[in-house]
Amino acid sequence: MIKVGIIDDEILARKVLEDYCSKIDNFELVVSTGNPLEFINFIQQNDLNLIFLDIEMPELNGMEILRSMIKPPKVILTTAYSEYALESYNYGVVDYLLKPIKIERFLKAINKVSASKIIQPKKNSGSEELQIKHDGMPVNISFESILYIQSFGNYLKIFTDSRMYLISETLINITTLLSENFQRTHKSYITNLDRVTKATKTHVLIENNKVPVSAMYKVIVFEKLEGLAKI
Repeated sequence: MIKVGIIDDEILARKVLEDYCSKIDNFELVVSTGNPLEFINFIQQNDLNLIFLDIEMPELNGMEILRSMIKPPKVILTTAYSEYALESYNYGVVDYLLKPIKIERFLKAINKVSASKIIQPKKNSGSEELQIKHDGMPVNISFESILYIQSFGNYLKIFTDSRMYLISETLINITTLLSENFQRTHKSYITNLDRVTKATKTHVLIENNKVPVSAMYKVIVFEKLEGLAKI
């Protein structure tokens, strides 16, 4: 069952999406609201698999909500304006729906949700692994072997103990598949905090590699490192 959330301050637009979602057998609509703050409070306490997120809203717009989520679920943006389309894909959104949304376009978007699952976590003999496609072949990478992950244009570089893997994926999508010890430290980096050996105000050290820590993520990074007795 796919747990779905809708955040849109336009009541009619919200009702249209609610109606469409009700027609999908494996969709469970667990929250639908026009209040951005209410939605943020909800998602901090509840798991969602997919969000239909409006962009133009009072108090917080959709892009601000998207930037605020450390481990967001799949996101489909909904809006009457097209100017945010290019920026939205920098955050790994599945699709971008222009209002008024037709049922045919809605179905095409949700089909992309299933198609986007090219990476998945895998349980194997008690150890957690990340299954990726590298050079067209499936590869299993244990979580504990990953040092850090770096965004590289439309690709990701996954640095491990043994080598680097280059895959076509976004930081936002891969973050949802990693365990709790992985943390976004910079807009272009995810770090395995278990592998950190030293931390400063601007970076963490992993196997002699300096991984940057930006002001946006500094507080949560150092709180987690303190909890792990790393500082």
